[in-house]
Amino acid sequence: MAANNKKPKPSVLRIIAGDWRGKRIEFQQNSAELRPTGDRIRETLFNWLSTRIVGADCLDMYAGSGVLGFEALSRGASRLTFFEQNRDTARQLKHNLRKLETDLGRVRQGDALRLLNAEHGQWDVVFLDPPFTGTDYGNLCTLLEQSGRLASDALIYLEMPGKSDWPVLPANWQMIREKTAGQVRYALIARQP
Repeated sequence: MAANNKKPKPSVLRIIAGDWRGKRIEFQQNSAELRPTGDRIRETLFNWLSTRIVGADCLDMYAGSGVLGFEALSRGASRLTFFEQNRDTARQLKHNLRKLETDLGRVRQGDALRLLNAEHGQWDVVFLDPPFTGTDYGNLCTLLEQSGRLASDALIYLEMPGKSDWPVLPANWQMIREKTAGQVRYALIARQP
């Protein structure tokens, strides 16, 4: 029998607001760890960010589908950097940027922490949504703070498993909003100058 060489049909997400409202982005569900942030959580998050997203330089540190980054660009972010370890997923992010006809996003393929240390400049908003399994959230937040890549008043969005305790955050980070929705716990954190 001939092997089935068909590629799996890509999954599709819809951008919920902004210039690209209703546009769809595709991603391959190539890993159980790829769990795009749902519409309801994204709506809440971007309501929280509404006064800060326009003109912001943003990082989607564990991009996956890239939906948080694309939503930020749609709502007026001036620049978005996607970090993605998986080569095929990074390729799909680049495809979606071309499809949306924007040069405001760039994709860096590789380990997020190594890429972080190789970057220049500072981010105003960071989306921190790493794989739920095997992530030391406290250490990750500390390494992000120590990188020197955060603007003095940066905002950090943190998403983690719903039943987890919040990690110990760097001393100059203050949680300003938090919610739980189903299996996901999420917060907006302000970095104090």
